[in-house]
Amino acid sequence: MSWDYHFFPPSKPKAAKGGIKAQSKRGKLGGETWWAKRWIAVLESFNIGARLNRGRTYARSGQVLSIDISKGNVKARVQGSRTKPYEVSIKVKELTKSDWAKLTEVLSSQAIFAAKLLAGDMPQEIEQAFKSAGLSLFPDKLKDLDTNCSCPDWSNPCKHIAAVYYLLGEEFDRNPFLIFTLRGMSRDELLPQLSGFGEKDARETGKDKAGGKSTSREPSMPPEPLSADEATFWGGGELPEDFFGEVRTPPMRAALLKRLGKFPFWRGNQGVIEALEPVYGQASQRGMDAFLSGRS
Repeated sequence: MSWDYHFFPPSKPKAAKGGIKAQSKRGKLGGETWWAKRWIAVLESFNIGARLNRGRTYARSGQVLSIDISKGNVKARVQGSRTKPYEVSIKVKELTKSDWAKLTEVLSSQAIFAAKLLAGDMPQEIEQAFKSAGLSLFPDKLKDLDTNCSCPDWSNPCKHIAAVYYLLGEEFDRNPFLIFTLRGMSRDELLPQLSGFGEKDARETGKDKAGGKSTSREPSMPPEPLSADEATFWGGGELPEDFFGEVRTPPMRAALLKRLGKFPFWRGNQGVIEALEPVYGQASQRGMDAFLSGRS
């Protein structure tokens, strides 16, 4: 609910050092990707007052000193006109365990969801996947958000909360998993569940239809044990032609780096992944050249 009739005249905030500045310098704030823009569009659709616009100035000038995101909760410190920074709290309605169970089953039916999320991309079809499970990716009602600020302005959201809203939108650009965190599940919890359904299906297909027992066999032992002769062990021997299997450059560059995620609220001139991904590509090609030259 908006409380804009409690009017507070504009005040000049104290200068903040080391704050989180918005990347966008003009125009609208809130990110470049479709999901970041959707976050801001959802908030603006709630018609929650003019202070959402006033928060842009705070976001651009670095008045937000810190933002901490956990499951269903955002805590931030914003430098206002008083000496002590204001404490901002944003609580987002979390999905229940049964909600997540339905959702992960839908997401696991298509490998593209896990593949794109691992690469730091949010497939637009994911909103339809949420709808198929009877859920929504973003809060769809104002009561799904519970916000509070220690400032004297009774308007909710005040400009301090609005500044945090916009910076969250920009951070979603770099890390779409934060949207899932706000809905109650972290990246490290979600990804194993997405792959887990595929493993479960594989086990189910290996069961005997009559007795329900698994028909999978234990892995066979090597045909010959390793030699106990010291000279043979250290001298090695000739490797079979197919020992290395198929050797090729990785289909996705810097896959491991991308799985580690992105630095929260990184404000360097260039993102870490964007800076190192070309290096991974060059290293892969040089490794392949070295491997092929050694076999010729």
